[in-house]
Amino acid sequence: MIYIAGIAGTFMAGIAGLAKESGIPVSGCDAQIYPPMSTLLEELDIPVKEGYLAEHIAPNIEQYVIGNALSRSNELVEAILDQRLPYTSGPQWLAEHILRGRQTYAVAGTHGKTSTASMLAWVLESTGLKPGFLIGGKPGNFERSARLGQTSNQTNVQSAPFVVEADEYDTAFFDKRSKFIHYHPTVAVLNNLEFDHADIFEDLTAIQTQFHHLVRTVPRNGKLVVNGDDQNLADTLKQGAWTPIEHFSVVDPKADWFAQNALADGSAFSIFHQQQHYCDVQWRCFGEHNMSNALAAAAAAHFAGATGEQISAALASFKLPAKRLQAHPSKHGFLLYEDFAHHPTAIKKTLHALKQMHPGKRLVAVLEPRSNTMRTAVHAEALPASLKQADQVHYLKPNDLQWQLEDHLQQAQA
Repeated sequence: MIYIAGIAGTFMAGIAGLAKESGIPVSGCDAQIYPPMSTLLEELDIPVKEGYLAEHIAPNIEQYVIGNALSRSNELVEAILDQRLPYTSGPQWLAEHILRGRQTYAVAGTHGKTSTASMLAWVLESTGLKPGFLIGGKPGNFERSARLGQTSNQTNVQSAPFVVEADEYDTAFFDKRSKFIHYHPTVAVLNNLEFDHADIFEDLTAIQTQFHHLVRTVPRNGKLVVNGDDQNLADTLKQGAWTPIEHFSVVDPKADWFAQNALADGSAFSIFHQQQHYCDVQWRCFGEHNMSNALAAAAAAHFAGATGEQISAALASFKLPAKRLQAHPSKHGFLLYEDFAHHPTAIKKTLHALKQMHPGKRLVAVLEPRSNTMRTAVHAEALPASLKQADQVHYLKPNDLQWQLEDHLQQAQA
């Protein structure tokens, strides 16, 4: 049996589900347990305890999988260390027990990881490959955020691909490398790269170093799918690359993969591969950022053998994950959307997409600065410009906000 400390997080709940599906007994604990992860764990019949207590230690537990939310001085962590009990991280467990021997498709980037990983998994599913996946959100086309996919123990029979949302956040209190370093992907999608996670990264260069560590792990017979519109990624790759690279772009028609709008709001567009028409897409998504995500998913799926016709059909039925431009019903005559955008760039792109979707409509933005980086002053100067497209801005102020949000939001409405 494995015991997951921090089991109610999206990533660790996915690990729990994969363990259960693999036939490995699993239980765990967390400080705060609430839907949707609590519901998922209950559906999977995985026992969960509340709190991180030394009394949770039991003789039938073979290994403790410790989430990155736990640190030294945590009661359970200290008990595990004091008793010399075997422990590992979630990413390391995933690499050793699920990813080993499989073609892994890792989707990395500051923005769009959840959406792009969901797109890629759905395209591969639609082609009949029955992929496994672990996505850091609730995908719209699947009932759960993680599944094992089709596996095989037969000689010379390959398991289906595995799609993993590859987070650059650190692994655990005892392993400060980015999570994605553990995955050793066949294909790495590099969506974009900006400064974020100021609680663990000193500056942009520190994040670029981790991304380049990921690049170093991709084999020569694999693929790097890279956003050609992102200068920070271009600078990172100048440090060296040993794997074939395909660039995607919504700007440069000479890129390996290029998207051209058929409708201004991005709900219809054409994909070109090596400057030749590849397929047309009509779907229920909007915005240039989602077009870019679709290009990344198409390029990765093409490596897996998907055709343009299959990619077009899959994207036509694709549903965005929860909290990604998610529409909510309203009885008051206005349209209400929820979006995860946690960075000024993402906020700007989301508001731009909404303006394109509803031209001439009044746009009211409500900001909740919840991320560690947003609660500090790191993005204070960039935030006003990202909100300029909104006609009115409101905010929900957290108690631990470390800067004067009001002053900066006044600039956005000036």
